[in-house]
Amino acid sequence: MTLAPPPPLSSSSAVRLRLVSQPAQGHMARRIDGAWWPHSPDLASELPRLLGGLPHAWGQVTSALVDEAVWSPFPGRLLVANQVVRLRRTTIQRSPSTVCLLAPGRGRWDLLVVPPAATDAEAGRLMESVATVVKDSVGLGVAVR
Repeated sequence: MTLAPPPPLSSSSAVRLRLVSQPAQGHMARRIDGAWWPHSPDLASELPRLLGGLPHAWGQVTSALVDEAVWSPFPGRLLVANQVVRLRRTTIQRSPSTVCLLAPGRGRWDLLVVPPAATDAEAGRLMESVATVVKDSVGLGVAVR
């Protein structure tokens, strides 16, 4: 198991995340819950930053499924804020790449992963597309940053 350092407090390294609000009851479930733009391909340093930026209502994430081709080598488990997070790899390449987060008793969340090397314009377009796709598929779409 690898110990994750606490995320830096500088604003330049803050989590870059856009989440889409939960659809009202009676609407079909969406497939993507938001978009995440990590600063680097180092999952061990980026995941703690992501988990620290998630809504409290999501609970404690205990497992993350990621596309191993997107990330530099990473351990099978990571200690984040005194919580063990199991890191699982998938070799199935998805376009675009996603990360699947699991929190027991709370649910599953799928985030589109914007490539770390993306330009501001590319990342902005991809992050905005998450809200557009959800709005088109369920009739609503409120994105927060």
